[in-house]
Amino acid sequence: MSLEKRPNFLIIVADDLGFTDVSAFGGEIHTPNLKKLGTNGIRFTDFHTASACSPTRSMLFSGTDNHIAGLGQMREFAVRHPKKFSGKPGYEGYLNERVAPLPEILRDDGYYTFISGKWHLGLEPDSWPVKRGFEKAWTLLPGAGNHFKYIPRDENGGQMNFTPWLYADDDREVDCDKEIPEDFYSTNYFTDKGIEFLTDDVQRQGRPFFGCLTYTAPHWPYQAHREKIDKYKGKYDAGPEDLRQKRLKQAIGAGILPDGIEPHQLTTYQDRRWHQLSDEERAISSRIMETYAAMVEILDDNIGRVIDILEKKGELDNTFVLFMSDNGAEGSLMEALPLQIVNVKNEIAKYYHNELENIGNKDSWTFYGDQWAQAATAPSYMCKGWNSEGGIRCPLILHYPPLHDAGKKQYIARAFTTVMDILPTVLELAEVQHPGTEYKGRKVVLPKGKSWVPYLQDKAEQIHSEDHVTGWELFGQQAVRKGPYKALFIPKPFGPAKWQLFHIRNDPGETKDLAEVEPERLQTMLNHWAEYVAETGLVELGSDFLFNDDDEGGHVVNFTYVD
Repeated sequence: MSLEKRPNFLIIVADDLGFTDVSAFGGEIHTPNLKKLGTNGIRFTDFHTASACSPTRSMLFSGTDNHIAGLGQMREFAVRHPKKFSGKPGYEGYLNERVAPLPEILRDDGYYTFISGKWHLGLEPDSWPVKRGFEKAWTLLPGAGNHFKYIPRDENGGQMNFTPWLYADDDREVDCDKEIPEDFYSTNYFTDKGIEFLTDDVQRQGRPFFGCLTYTAPHWPYQAHREKIDKYKGKYDAGPEDLRQKRLKQAIGAGILPDGIEPHQLTTYQDRRWHQLSDEERAISSRIMETYAAMVEILDDNIGRVIDILEKKGELDNTFVLFMSDNGAEGSLMEALPLQIVNVKNEIAKYYHNELENIGNKDSWTFYGDQWAQAATAPSYMCKGWNSEGGIRCPLILHYPPLHDAGKKQYIARAFTTVMDILPTVLELAEVQHPGTEYKGRKVVLPKGKSWVPYLQDKAEQIHSEDHVTGWELFGQQAVRKGPYKALFIPKPFGPAKWQLFHIRNDPGETKDLAEVEPERLQTMLNHWAEYVAETGLVELGSDFLFNDDDEGGHVVNFTYVD
């Protein structure tokens, strides 16, 4: 295949998007562009990530486990516990040198590579995107930031601590005060830069491209344009439990979930349910959800802009377009809580205004809590930060006609797959070989993922065999899956602090613990867990590690609702 005929690749990553948020997966939010991609392409219903964003991104670009690739824990968490993680291989807090990054492999073979959006894989210049294979890059380096141009300052002129604005333009830091326009909105601006890179024919020089649009929407703080928020006024006045039931019904109707599925009961670590809130509290909570929905619609609008460009350039049919979320819907302050150098709630009260009329504006700062998050992750248990299915089972849409049209595969793919499988899939379609165990004079690991191509061409019934083992671990939560079974360990106070066993295909809601019914199978799964620990070198945490106020700064992970 000639260089010019090789496929383009466009990887679009949403940040903390829920499983059923978009209409292609049963959601009520107006997302026609993603629905068109999904109905004309393939919707994956058993796609899995890590339970938080930077570990997932490390797996996406490396094709291997986050504990190997450098994000064994989120950097924000690891730096809080230096005695536990400092100096440990796989816990560097950035995409490390043990992996050959996908954009770098492709660039070596003639691809034009670019990224616009969130990076979260290294704050120091040596680990910025341009050092890991991206030819052009405009990125937010940390895990979150205001979506409008609003940079809270303390009395000394310093930025607010837990969501600093830190952007990189190729190899230099952006002066946000001077260089970012006053009408900045993250989703729009990331798209502008992505289109700029995509349409730069001088830079591209006729090469196929590997482009990434890694949005920060709909990650907190929830902020959107007022006209979009107003479109959803009253839409969520019945509360999260009502929305959860509607989403389940709609997802079943869309073929995303099977009929008769038993969902996990809604579980909350907030104080009160919807019916216990005052009218004012319900109005505030509804407005927050309306803002979230507006952010998702704006995301879809911008994806439509990029698709239109590809169509006008005659490149859509030869572009592998992949859309995914990086983890389950967010129910807490995952990136902020490990940094207890500041009191997050006090910081928000000092710099922001969260009165009902102001919610969604540039100087408001809200997130919607674990009950709304579970409306989006149903039928699964819980949300981001959990290794239950609610934290790691995510929506994925693939549009690439040479695969789904030629293979005549059903447009809903139900095979188990993970984010690690994207790298080998892209390399196979690009006809590029992974470098193996040595790359540019250093030892690197082989990918753990497996290509989707045989499955999507009807040459294989599954992506992974029934003997394949996948493990997960973050924040002390542990899980391992083999075939239809999954073992899960959730420490107290949020779990039983013992291993549970689920038949995940029959019981995706993780409602029936089979540990006592099938003790031998559980032991087999625990043997696989031990092998996973040995293979990845992950640091196991004690079941009460997160909740000890010890000399490493242990702290309680708090799911308190921000109002």
